[in-house]
Amino acid sequence: MKIPLDYVCVRSGLFCDRCQSLVDEGKVDDFDIEVIKILLDLEETQFKELKDSTYDKAIKLNHLVILLVNSGPTMTQQKWIKVAKILQDKLRVKVRVLEKTNSIKNSAMQLLSPARVLGVNTVWLPDGSVQYVIRVSKTERRMLPAEAGLLESALSKIHSTAVRIRVE
Repeated sequence: MKIPLDYVCVRSGLFCDRCQSLVDEGKVDDFDIEVIKILLDLEETQFKELKDSTYDKAIKLNHLVILLVNSGPTMTQQKWIKVAKILQDKLRVKVRVLEKTNSIKNSAMQLLSPARVLGVNTVWLPDGSVQYVIRVSKTERRMLPAEAGLLESALSKIHSTAVRIRVE
């Protein structure tokens, strides 16, 4: 698996200057390092297909961890589900694996699954900023993997913009 830090630094826990600067700048935190260690162990033991994948970031929100990755050609959705279950057992939190994308709609569809996304509206605010509103059917509210506020903050962190979920 391609990771932002050096393999030797992650394994040893002692960081070179480059890796230490990534940690100091906040691009990689302690939780990321913990997840990376688990993924590297999985790559060596069970999932050789992880070698073509790229780790981007792990976002922890209460009892939900969102793992942003770029899948390799041999890594299927079923294998990511198995990896997520192993991570859930080791981290003791719910894990969702998302394919890194610039599309807010694609990210929302992956994160909110099995609930369906009706659409994504772009709201232009008077101060010139942009807010995205993701519409979900009222009947599918119970299918959301977590509470709407938690999912909103996750999508906002992923895309660095304001995102709201509206149940209609």
